[in-house]
Amino acid sequence: MKFEIATPLLGFENVKEVTLEKIDDIFMKMQAVNDQYLSFTLIDPFVLRKYDFEVPTHIQKLLEIDENSNILTLNIVLIQNPIEDSVVNFIGPIVFNTDNKKASQIILPEGTKYGIAEKISTFLQK
Repeated sequence: MKFEIATPLLGFENVKEVTLEKIDDIFMKMQAVNDQYLSFTLIDPFVLRKYDFEVPTHIQKLLEIDENSNILTLNIVLIQNPIEDSVVNFIGPIVFNTDNKKASQIILPEGTKYGIAEKISTFLQK
């Protein structure tokens, strides 16, 4: 699926369009359309933890989100070996409106209960 980036990705302001490809039930790959070497591994945060935040009104308008919209929320993950050492950025979720193919990264406010680099192993059952 191809998505238009409605607000710049932090640190990657030149990325205007991405494709989203499913890797498995938990991971997805987001690839910049204009740069074949720029891709991100994304994770479904809801498989790891209870996760909630408010989508700011201006982002809701940009993405044309309403109560009937089909929304996908994913987070960037930095894959490490072993996989348990991988870290997830929970303060910068990317919200995808799968109805109109628009996406935006949201930066959660300071003081949020989520971290920028939380180890996946923290959420795995022992």
